[in-house]
Amino acid sequence: MRARARLAAEVDATGRTRLTSLRGEPPLVLRRTGPRTTGDDEVEVHLVGAAAGPLGGDDLRLDVEVGPGARLCLRTVAASLALPGAGGGRSVLEMVVRVAAGGTLRWLPEPLIAAAGCDHLSRSVVELADGASLVWREELVCGRAGEPSGDARIDTIVRYAGRTLLRTDLAVGPQSAGWAGPAVLAGAKATGSVLVVRPEWADGGAPTAAPLGPGAALLPLAGGPAVLVTATGPTAHQVRAHLDRAVDGTRPVKVS
Repeated sequence: MRARARLAAEVDATGRTRLTSLRGEPPLVLRRTGPRTTGDDEVEVHLVGAAAGPLGGDDLRLDVEVGPGARLCLRTVAASLALPGAGGGRSVLEMVVRVAAGGTLRWLPEPLIAAAGCDHLSRSVVELADGASLVWREELVCGRAGEPSGDARIDTIVRYAGRTLLRTDLAVGPQSAGWAGPAVLAGAKATGSVLVVRPEWADGGAPTAAPLGPGAALLPLAGGPAVLVTATGPTAHQVRAHLDRAVDGTRPVKVS
């Protein structure tokens, strides 16, 4: 299956965020679901899985653009289950994101589950202008309950003001030697990260490096006003508990 979707937000004459593009094709179906309260100028959109998958052989792409001053929150309604296709082949989900100066994007999907036998690639390229804000969450569960992990790769590049801020490439499954060893997941079933970019941290004030518990840590990034929270654990619930400390983009990350 081949599908394309596009989402764009800008600020109107009244200063409120509005959607200028909201279109997609199954399984990439976009639905506006917010704001939920009067006076909230963040627009919320959910990505609805209109078909099973991603399945082996799927070619999916989502383009997101946030204009100057616009505030957008993009979520998924449920976890994504990567499955093998009848004809084999790799499934690919590509995200291309641009956030203008003064714009804010919060990408808060539910986890990707790498079912046994799958071969999936999730590739994201995020371009942030100087002065843009971002909350970017990624979570991976290695197989369903009681089954081994399929092959899954999460490849993410985030640039801030033209400079690479974050470059990660995580691969798990039978084709990735050593992925379950101490240098990668150390036997953990689930892993995840949250990147928080806040331009007001450019002059200081970003949280300092700190452990958050077994398998979890917060690290400031040298390439821009940002921190990265990473976590591994036996369940997606435990990983999410660590990541939730960084999800709220309305205030700086606090470590308790």
